[in-house]
Amino acid sequence: MNRQRIAVVPGDGIGPEVIAAGLTVLERVNDERKLGLELVHFGWNADEYLRTGISMPPGAMDDIRDNYAAVYLGAFGDPRVPDMKHAADILLGMRFQLDLYVNYRPVKLLNDRLCPLKEKTRQQVDFVIFRENTEGAYVGMGGIFKKGTSDEIAVQEDVSTRKGVERIIRHAFEFAKATGRKSVCMSDKNNVMRFGGDLWLRTFEEVATEYPDIEHFHMFVDALTMQMVRVPEMFDVIVTNNMFGDIVTDLGAALQGGLGVAASGNIHPGRVSLFEPIHGSAPKYAGKDVANPIGAVLTAAMMLEYLGYQSEADAIEHAVVAAIDAGETTNDLGGTLGTKAAAAAIVKHLAL
Repeated sequence: MNRQRIAVVPGDGIGPEVIAAGLTVLERVNDERKLGLELVHFGWNADEYLRTGISMPPGAMDDIRDNYAAVYLGAFGDPRVPDMKHAADILLGMRFQLDLYVNYRPVKLLNDRLCPLKEKTRQQVDFVIFRENTEGAYVGMGGIFKKGTSDEIAVQEDVSTRKGVERIIRHAFEFAKATGRKSVCMSDKNNVMRFGGDLWLRTFEEVATEYPDIEHFHMFVDALTMQMVRVPEMFDVIVTNNMFGDIVTDLGAALQGGLGVAASGNIHPGRVSLFEPIHGSAPKYAGKDVANPIGAVLTAAMMLEYLGYQSEADAIEHAVVAAIDAGETTNDLGGTLGTKAAAAAIVKHLAL
């Protein structure tokens, strides 16, 4: 792994615009702090797929695995590719082939006015969700029998392994320990999903014994979603499976101000990892300079944190908060700026 080399894959729709905005901030930090990061651009997107029929060239995954520290990824999705094959090949391909088992989603309110919950503050909406990223219902196991007939049967398998469950749960506890957080909540639906749920709960209880100073508790996922809305301050760290994690992280994004401000990492600790804002490609807004760049900017900060540049990551977050406080944002957060101008405002507030 080359610690200094970052693969930049802007993607489709608004992806290139928000990634360009994020790079505006990242490049300023890279230059001012002399980090020596090398940003290498890749043109894997719907246009390239439609032109060549290839999502990623042969050997590309090995190149990423062997020669890069991180991938900075935009959104994928284009109506001209209705089956989303290129998106699955690139995004899910990286998650599975690079074994990026940690999906890391901070839920951190940056300004009280952005929270849709009445009278909730920055201090009350500040927790982290870890979603298992390589197993569960998303592995593609199953099939369809008698397709297109009145007797059609569809089977979708949900796969959990002891190794996969234990390592994501252990990561959640290690994160809590390292960051001074007091509790870990594991969420599933083991009252009806008896077999996978049994594995998750047993493993959670066993791993928890190794961290006696950290409170641990379990919640069914329907109860979890209710409490995230009622009392988000009760959570420090949440860990859950692939499907439930996909759902509750979007709820978490809404609590912090919307998909436009949410960052994520797809991580295998110590290996090349993938960082992406969590919003979609929003094709109807592409090229209009209206997309919120904050999710992409905070994703760049998360990537720097992973690479060991904590003070630089903190400086970016502080600049984002300052821009929001000053009302220098895109329309979705109540401002009047376009994507490029919103990025420039964040750069203006950088204290390096």
